[in-house]
Amino acid sequence: MFKLTDSKIKTCILVLILLLSNMTGSRAQNDTRFEVSKQLEIFNALLKEMEMFYVDSIDVEASIRRGIDAMLGGLDPYTEYIPEQDMDKLRIISTGEYGGVGAYIRKRDEGVIITEPFEGMPAALAGLMAGDRILAIDTVDVEKVPDSEQVSNLLKGLPNTKLKIKILRPGEKKPRTVELTRKQIVVDQVTYYGVRNNDIGYIYLMGFTDKSAQEVKAAFEDLRKNHNIKSLVLDLRDNGGGILEGAVQIVNLFVPKGREVLSTKGKIPQWDRIYRTSSEPLDTVMPLAVLINGGTASSAEIVSGALQDMDRAVLIGQRSYGKGLVQSPRELPYNGSLKVTISKYYIPSGRCIQRIDYTHRNADGSAGNIPDSLTSVFYTSKGRPVRDGGGIRPEFEVEEEKIPTMLYYLMNDYVLFDFVTDYVQKHKTIAPAEEFALADSDFEAFKEYAKEKNFSYDRQSEKVLNNLKDIARFEGYLEENDSTTLKELEAKLTPDIERDFERFKDQIKRIMSAEIVKRYYFEKGKLRQSLKDDPALEKALEVLASPNLMDKALSI
Repeated sequence: MFKLTDSKIKTCILVLILLLSNMTGSRAQNDTRFEVSKQLEIFNALLKEMEMFYVDSIDVEASIRRGIDAMLGGLDPYTEYIPEQDMDKLRIISTGEYGGVGAYIRKRDEGVIITEPFEGMPAALAGLMAGDRILAIDTVDVEKVPDSEQVSNLLKGLPNTKLKIKILRPGEKKPRTVELTRKQIVVDQVTYYGVRNNDIGYIYLMGFTDKSAQEVKAAFEDLRKNHNIKSLVLDLRDNGGGILEGAVQIVNLFVPKGREVLSTKGKIPQWDRIYRTSSEPLDTVMPLAVLINGGTASSAEIVSGALQDMDRAVLIGQRSYGKGLVQSPRELPYNGSLKVTISKYYIPSGRCIQRIDYTHRNADGSAGNIPDSLTSVFYTSKGRPVRDGGGIRPEFEVEEEKIPTMLYYLMNDYVLFDFVTDYVQKHKTIAPAEEFALADSDFEAFKEYAKEKNFSYDRQSEKVLNNLKDIARFEGYLEENDSTTLKELEAKLTPDIERDFERFKDQIKRIMSAEIVKRYYFEKGKLRQSLKDDPALEKALEVLASPNLMDKALSI
């Protein structure tokens, strides 16, 4: 008689479990495929019915695009459809390069104006300035072009091709026509680098393209070789990220070969990857400080988080944005592309710093932050505790000055922009970027200018107060003769241009100074001007100058 031993019984049970698991997985996969086919069939039929019977004619392409955007928007903000006509945008994001004249433009009122020409690029070299209104490009009347995107496409083209731009400069009645030659526009990601306090290097990295690592490397080598720096500040504030591989390469500049920088995990195991440093580093001992804030995201968080997990750098500033998701392009029919989130990334300690949970939506469809109470503790290479979720937390937190609502409207309504344009026309030159200081008389002139333009602004606090009053009256909590407290609060919250200009004088002067300097010395000059009074940078310089502070920050 055949007798089953315990080991054979266990083997049979295991085989049975595997068979059942495969059957269940196969059934689930078939159910999913059926559901996809079913929904596509419904959508196809619905579109045909609408196109045939809806009372008015339907723009099929626009309708489908709205549906696609709504579908993808319900997943996360980073998954998006890119049609063929927009593929150039994806290439510019990846490379930082395109053929054109090198200027930012923006639609304003009924026209399109130049808001910023790039240093050393055709627009700037031809003398075009911020504030110039574009009237025509070659034979095309720009004033009849509906949006700035189409104007941008007219400005772009193959390098070495010529074009004529007709512009009207503020304060002038006669238009000018300028001939330019397009060139390959390269947007440098290292906006500025230099030396602070004689021996501390500083590098500001704006974003991550396929050339960012080479730019950081070149800047660091120049600082080390020609300026004999003893420590380094890497500024990643307001760096929204970009190419993942660039982040790995930058980390590789400062840590040994073969170290794990991050790993990715998604739905398809075959796509999971571990990214390690693959080259010999430039320096593994120089003290590093990395500046971060709420605008530091994605690849910038990989750099700052990996250097923190390896105890290679001290972080200073504000908690970072918290984007722990990885996107990859997928080719679509008719030369389009789908930029789709395929995985989450995990930095060396094993943590994922994703801040927003898109899989669990609120009742209104919005996605909420992962609360700190639900985050977990991980450990750096030296055993320091760090947490996942909610971005990267710096070792030294430095409060950032919040921009008042008034200043937002001064900038958004072009009041500040127009004043600076007028200022530049009256001042042919100014002091060097680091030395420039806005006079109080210029501030007073700006205040009077805003009044002459009938500048007004509506603050959120006032809107909320009005809403509170309506609700209080509706619910019977506010009697007409018993509203002293609310009236006092309303008096404080009602916009008062004279009072608020004085209240926010220092902030307004700093923004004005930066915008004026940018007109003369471009983005690099604006950054150098803003670094004059920068609490986070000052803290970094203090920490790097004190080995005890560094050691204490990086010890358990």
